[in-house]
Amino acid sequence: MKKSMFASCVMSILFLVLSFNVPVNASAGQTLRYSASAQVFEGFDSARLDTFTQDTGIAIDLYVASSQSCVYRLLQDMTDVASSVRPLSQREKDFGLNAIPFAKDPLAVITHKSTPVDALTTEQLQSLFSGNVANWKEVGGPDLAVTLVVPGEQTGAHKNFRRQVMRHNDVQFDYMTYTSTRVLEAIESLPAGAVSFISRGAQITHPKVKVILIDGTKPGDADYPFYQIFNLVTKGEPAGTVKTFVDFITSDKGKALILERGMLPVE
Repeated sequence: MKKSMFASCVMSILFLVLSFNVPVNASAGQTLRYSASAQVFEGFDSARLDTFTQDTGIAIDLYVASSQSCVYRLLQDMTDVASSVRPLSQREKDFGLNAIPFAKDPLAVITHKSTPVDALTTEQLQSLFSGNVANWKEVGGPDLAVTLVVPGEQTGAHKNFRRQVMRHNDVQFDYMTYTSTRVLEAIESLPAGAVSFISRGAQITHPKVKVILIDGTKPGDADYPFYQIFNLVTKGEPAGTVKTFVDFITSDKGKALILERGMLPVE
């Protein structure tokens, strides 16, 4: 009788494992706290985190915010690993933070697909976001008002655009979004003429938003001028579930998705 009950229990447990498709491995039942840059999540993580859990059995406790907020949470031990699209400061490095680059992502200039503007020069782009151009006809476009939409000042997208495009000059705006990827929703909902910038990997999933060529090049071309680096950020050298996560993101599966989203893997 006891053997019969034991066998029944074993069969029940196996049935539950198979039914819920939970990987049976040493990591099963563990949770990883992950603070993701909004651009990294939109461009890469949204299609990859479920696969990570399926492959490893490690659940993700996800928080999405600006790069600065994610790095701060790591410093305060509020998360196990973060992602960021800005370089670490020397102060952050002194506190033991370690940046692991995994993707090179074009910083795309975007507008609604109905906006009849397809190309700009770097100088015209600088004039737009310095607030010196109020109408697209001033940069060779139609008689159409310019509406500037920018990510919040604490986002990696804003910092990278200000450094690379504006040469550290202020970025002017009509609308500012809290997280970087909200500019995609703004461009989709505002009238033609609105313009912004965001990760190419994030933009590619929004068919109503088109990319403007810069100096005759498009994001992904070898001579495209503006890029961001996607980093995983850890405290010290990764270990345990954090190392499992880093290894997964930098694996062949991760690299395949990077290429699929118009980005380039960083070895």
